[in-house]
Amino acid sequence: MLGELADPSSSITIVTPVCSDKNLHAWDDSSDTVNDEESTGNPISWSKYRPIIREATAEFLAVMIVVIFGIGVDCQVMLSMNTGVASFPQGDPLTLRLGWAIGGVMGNYLSGGISGGHINPAVGDLLCPLTATNTRVNNQFTLVLAVFRGFSWKKVPVYMLAQLLGATVGSTVVYANYIGAIDIVEGGRHIRTRTTASLFCTYALDYTTNISAFFSEFLATAILMCMSLAFGDRSNMAVPASLAPFVSLLLTLGIGVSLGMQTGYTLNPARDLGSRFMTAMVGYGPQAFTYRNQYWLWCSVMAPFIGCLAGAGLYDVLLFTGKESIVNRLRSSPP
Repeated sequence: MLGELADPSSSITIVTPVCSDKNLHAWDDSSDTVNDEESTGNPISWSKYRPIIREATAEFLAVMIVVIFGIGVDCQVMLSMNTGVASFPQGDPLTLRLGWAIGGVMGNYLSGGISGGHINPAVGDLLCPLTATNTRVNNQFTLVLAVFRGFSWKKVPVYMLAQLLGATVGSTVVYANYIGAIDIVEGGRHIRTRTTASLFCTYALDYTTNISAFFSEFLATAILMCMSLAFGDRSNMAVPASLAPFVSLLLTLGIGVSLGMQTGYTLNPARDLGSRFMTAMVGYGPQAFTYRNQYWLWCSVMAPFIGCLAGAGLYDVLLFTGKESIVNRLRSSPP
């Protein structure tokens, strides 16, 4: 929630089911892309080390881009409501949601062909048409991918750390960009309150109880996960690759305009937690972590994780028939 003013959209992305973390993209053999392993030149050339960090770096940069777009639009719209910052408001609630949705699409295009574009440590990502052979991209957010689709557990902490660092750096960049406007709104360089802290991380409306806030985040992420899996299910009405960005925007906007008011629909634990670390470091103090008895932990972190696991479990148990899911592999195992 944007302080006492409005609720921000959250960084979200759409997923398709995945069977493993290998061969995310079946590139055409005629591709002229140079494989790092086949690179020649100086034996200590950068190409020798790039494969080691390439996937984690893609996740880092993707989340950073999402946060720059998303928190950037939050700051622009909300700070411009102060006449000392701008002569008229630079946007409205729809602008907020579009900014986050567009950021999600950009982040997925940046990382989808390298790391699978997880971006969110809890849920899933964009149906992006990046393969030359039009093979459906098997991308899903990190935890659900590992639980239901066989993503390597060894990569889970690496991806999650990269996502968290990306959110921290992205929010820091936005803070540096808008620090002058924040000073005007707050009344000085050394004054920092929840009025502007809420531009960077989510807070619940005052009337919302702790249980209601948790349920709101749980419900939003469960719907996100369930619908995302449906979009990528070939035995269902799978979304054509050419329509993937449009569907991503629709899902983002739909969740935002229907379920985003009370808590700001965090949906992405990395995006919110990284921004909280940033606010604590730049002078907002411990309020980001002490608000409502560790609201950040149970609503902004735990609720999205639990919600997306519930949404994925619901879809895989009741509807999905593909062998990519651990649910169906267990069902088909011999007694």
